Amino acid sequence: MKAVIFGITGQDGSYLAELLLSKGYEVIGVTRRTSTPNTSNINHILQNIVLVEGDVTDGFNVAKIIEEHRPDEIYNLAAQSHVGTSFKQPNLTWDITAGGVLNILEAIRYSDRKDEIRFYQASSSEMFGKNFSTTKGRFGDIKFQDENTPFVPQSPYAIAKLAAHHLVRNYREGYGIHGSCGILFNHESERRGEKFVTRKITKWIGEYSCWQDSVYSLSQTNRYETDDDNIIINGNYFPKLRLGNLDAKRDWGHAQDYVNAMWLMLQQDHPDDYVIGTGETYSVRDFLDAAFKHIEIDDWESCVVVDPEFYRPSEVDYLLGIPKKAESALGWKRDVSFSQLAERMVDSDVEKARLRRSGLQAVSY
Repeated sequence: MKAVIFGITGQDGSYLAELLLSKGYEVIGVTRRTSTPNTSNINHILQNIVLVEGDVTDGFNVAKIIEEHRPDEIYNLAAQSHVGTSFKQPNLTWDITAGGVLNILEAIRYSDRKDEIRFYQASSSEMFGKNFSTTKGRFGDIKFQDENTPFVPQSPYAIAKLAAHHLVRNYREGYGIHGSCGILFNHESERRGEKFVTRKITKWIGEYSCWQDSVYSLSQTNRYETDDDNIIINGNYFPKLRLGNLDAKRDWGHAQDYVNAMWLMLQQDHPDDYVIGTGETYSVRDFLDAAFKHIEIDDWESCVVVDPEFYRPSEVDYLLGIPKKAESALGWKRDVSFSQLAERMVDSDVEKARLRRSGLQAVSY
């Protein structure tokens, strides 16, 4: 079996490549040209994959890659995927996140192997926006999102993702393309980009933990204090963690579990769309609790500044995905719990900070 992964250098792409390699696939990864290396997530498997230069916004390039490599499966994980950035760069977000999917679908449509290719599109829980469904629970209504919840996107990113989602449905129904969409709720990992709130938190914790150890070791009598912007220990300053809305609730899982769902979708005889989530929701405060607790800090409030700069123009307040369809039809389940996710990310960033401070090179796996 042969698979093409658009967006292989990202968090999901790297875990998916590992999964496919473990199953004996030949993996072709598509990555945009950059002036500096961007393969840190896949350096450990570079010798086992074929890496090609390409860009989903270039339809001719996409068609050439598919024609040349003749894959059995295509996974599109390429996107401008940061919600905050999409408000600042809406045109770029649209071109990559929506236009890129159209280019892939058109390439499949006109391929002489159209009927043999199976396509996966990474849709997003952000498409639901502020909308949710409800059911009666023991203590009142329970809010959730599943495949039947109407979409009301609240950002340029979510709107582009929804356009791509409907394009896959349209090409599936109109041209018989085996295209499935995974409506993935928030999934994080040690490889998450540093702009995303979970990784921003754990990277800060990693750097702070190492800094704290170093400045405490300089003195027998340690003095801890804070001002509006800094933590001060023995006269040494460390900037506080600056975040936006701490009350936003998300359904957070681990990316390693979620790429398995992607693969399972393309093993089905009939294409379909599936919600992939944990069935649990936690606030940013909850993530802070879990992450700081792992380094034995209970009172994290003195370390954090709520900064209006990081609020979105239109906020999504609540996401909770119900993956019953995926569990039943695909046999999918998640293995990594919320607390395990936070702890794994903290451990990874503490180790990376320690290696940076010692002058050694951190290795991504």
